Amino acid sequence: MKKYSDFRSDTVTRPTENMKKAMAEAVVGDDVMGDDPTVQKLESLAAEIMGKEAGLYVPSGTMGNSIAVKVWTRELDEVIVEERCHFYNMESTSITFISRVNPRPLPSDRGAMDPGLVERNVKKPSVHFPRTSVICVENTHNNWSGSVVPMENLKAIREVADRHEVKIHFDGARIFNASHASGIPVKEYAAIGDSVMFCLSKGLSAPVGSMLTGPQDFIDYARRVRKALGGGMRQVGVLAAPGIVALTEMTDRLKEDHVRAKRLALGIAEMPGIELDPEHIDTNIIIFGISHPRISPLEFVAELKENGILASTPPGGIRLVTHKDIDDEDVDKAISVFRRILTN
Repeated sequence: MKKYSDFRSDTVTRPTENMKKAMAEAVVGDDVMGDDPTVQKLESLAAEIMGKEAGLYVPSGTMGNSIAVKVWTRELDEVIVEERCHFYNMESTSITFISRVNPRPLPSDRGAMDPGLVERNVKKPSVHFPRTSVICVENTHNNWSGSVVPMENLKAIREVADRHEVKIHFDGARIFNASHASGIPVKEYAAIGDSVMFCLSKGLSAPVGSMLTGPQDFIDYARRVRKALGGGMRQVGVLAAPGIVALTEMTDRLKEDHVRAKRLALGIAEMPGIELDPEHIDTNIIIFGISHPRISPLEFVAELKENGILASTPPGGIRLVTHKDIDDEDVDKAISVFRRILTN
């Protein structure tokens, strides 16, 4: 069987041995009835790390984001989003489907929206216009090659939200990556958001789940919304247990992924047809274009697969993501395969 180096996403990470052990030994209860002690421990830990009052374990980041918008809005409202954000582009129109609100996408500089433009798009409700109830920010920004949105920008957006009494939901799927890349503590990033979602099942390697954190009354209602969306889980401590391991053992190693991503970006950037600025690789995601006289982007991805390299094709390019299960040998292999395909 062919061995693949899987660069498609950091969602392909496998649980660690400690995670498997924690799953086997987890003390469980019925979480819908509120008596799964392992879930309660994970939710308390997540809230403490983010500096929030409470936390909620959800099956996915998409559900976490969807719940947050549902809690903070009412029908006919509007939500400001960055035009390339995951929330707006890659979560199957969840906010319009579930919350019946209008997204207002705005352009940005690698994920950093202009605070003045944001303010000009905040609306008060009338017979013609929706009420702006939430501004969504994403950090790191997936579709901008895992860029780290500057803290000064996030603080300026927070000031806009405060002036207009608008909530901020922080899509922090990879918030720990942002923290390691910038040196800014996770709690400082989380303080920007009234609510914060982050993922356990990406670079942190847990098999399932994300966390939604915020004020206690927000989480109380979010728990009801989770149930309504089919996210009420029973003896789910077996899945929450590796989430605890993720938060206590896996966050510090993310910087290794950043180093490998930068080395990979530098290794392929000058090859024929590659459109990539390595200076824009802040964390573990590389998104690049390809303009080659002999091979199309889809043909290139197929050639990579034939040579044992798995990549994905999100809107805007080809994506490579480094993670726990990618080592230096995988990076060297990828550089070698790129060279062989593009220079022959």
